[in-house]
Amino acid sequence: MPSKLLDKYFRMDKLPHIWCPGCGHGIIMKAIVDAIDKMGLEKDKVCIVSGIGCSSRAPGYMDFNTLHTTHGRALAFATGIKMANPELHVIVVTGDGDSAAIGGNHLIHASRRNIDITTIIFNNNIYGMTGGQYSPTTPTGEKGTTAPYGNIDKDFDLCKLSKAAGATYVGRATAYHAKMIKDLTIKGIQNKGFSIIESLSVCPTYYGRKNKKGDSPDMMKTLKNNTVNIKAVDKLDKNKLENKIIIGELYSSKEDEYTESYQKIIDSMQEGR
Repeated sequence: MPSKLLDKYFRMDKLPHIWCPGCGHGIIMKAIVDAIDKMGLEKDKVCIVSGIGCSSRAPGYMDFNTLHTTHGRALAFATGIKMANPELHVIVVTGDGDSAAIGGNHLIHASRRNIDITTIIFNNNIYGMTGGQYSPTTPTGEKGTTAPYGNIDKDFDLCKLSKAAGATYVGRATAYHAKMIKDLTIKGIQNKGFSIIESLSVCPTYYGRKNKKGDSPDMMKTLKNNTVNIKAVDKLDKNKLENKIIIGELYSSKEDEYTESYQKIIDSMQEGR
């Protein structure tokens, strides 16, 4: 990472980070910083919120307005921040367990409200920080410390879930496709509404080792080989798309944004006095 980005956007006294060697989370964190830098956003106009988990350590390293909250409640806190100060660019950093398990209800309702928050999901398919338990995105049949014989649950497609609940911008990329994460994050921040960027990460320590996925380079190659850009989907035979993960900008629409609708009510009440 260029030293100018480190000096400008990171709390150097908090580094080095605690993530395991080979973890993909650092790549995603840098992509978010690259997006903010590319947009030229004022640091004081950015607020980054997280819950609990490996990914949720990221705001501690990033030199913005930051809030490290309780497990699964990042979107609830972020909603309060956005309602109190709609001019802020509110970005939520969350993991697959934090956002889809204990925080699943908040994800659904933040999407439904279409509040102007950009949520970056660091999805490594496992609970990494707390011991390798299987999560709502652990693929069926894969193992975790709480599923030693294989997970029998069907895994969530977080992008489809968010779109169905009302999110107006939905994208997916991987730690291998770091530039795509940056580009999608820029579009997510620019979207006036609720945005989800699912960023597929790698966890060689728990998920990789438990499921014999190899080391971090092997897992990164898997991300490369098992994904297809949505721009190429129509050009490929359906057989070539089987078991592939679609990445890119998956959905975009324009709907009324929550804080603006709320302000209209306030304005109408004041005008009626």
